[in-house]
Amino acid sequence: MKKLIAFDLDGTLAPSKSKFDPRMVALFDKLLEHFEVCVISGGKYELFQRQFLTQITTEPHLLSRLHLMPTSGTRYYRYEKGDWQEKYAENFTSEQKKAIIAALAEGLKESGYAVAKTYGETIEDRDSQITLSILGQEIVAELGEEGVRIKEAWDPDGTKKLKIRDIVAPKIPDFTVRAAGATSIDVTMPGIDKAYGMDKLMEATGYSKSDILFMGDKIVPGGNDYAVYEHGIDCIAVRSWEDTAYALEGIVSAI
Repeated sequence: MKKLIAFDLDGTLAPSKSKFDPRMVALFDKLLEHFEVCVISGGKYELFQRQFLTQITTEPHLLSRLHLMPTSGTRYYRYEKGDWQEKYAENFTSEQKKAIIAALAEGLKESGYAVAKTYGETIEDRDSQITLSILGQEIVAELGEEGVRIKEAWDPDGTKKLKIRDIVAPKIPDFTVRAAGATSIDVTMPGIDKAYGMDKLMEATGYSKSDILFMGDKIVPGGNDYAVYEHGIDCIAVRSWEDTAYALEGIVSAI
């Protein structure tokens, strides 16, 4: 029997940068009663707070079973002594940040995909990861469901993101440049992906690959969840948070 269930966030537990649906909140709380749970995402910790931490259970004994891994596992948080504690953070130096930010700005301009209207920052320094969001980081916060629709329609087959990635990557060869969310490009140190995050999680918990089940909406070649599958961890591929909810209903009903 699995001991820990790990999830991608956007597209798997909720629409992009959106809050959990009440159905998912109830299932997530129920899951914590029986399993340890991990959420791993390219997003920053503050986005975890916005999307689900303020909605789910406040029971300390349940929150202590939750593992938070923002920025693809380069940061790790646990609930201890009544609050979320950062256990480690693998941050860039200031010089590395400058080089990455410049390359992302140049790459977006050269691609021809820069848009006239953006919402919030387009390049966000997440300390251990730097992310380009072509439409802006706050499009969903400002526009709600319409923002989700615009994001999903901007690059449905992923070709625009891949073109930007291919322009940026040669500019900063010492880093990994990855097409990530619906409208985003992530830059990390080499070797940083969700498989790396799972290794860090196993190191922290003592669990093995066979103890973990992972769910994600990008478990396809080129997708940012695929590395977990290639790493030999059992996975369930989903297309939306509704698919995930359906799978979780089956899991909790069998307990």
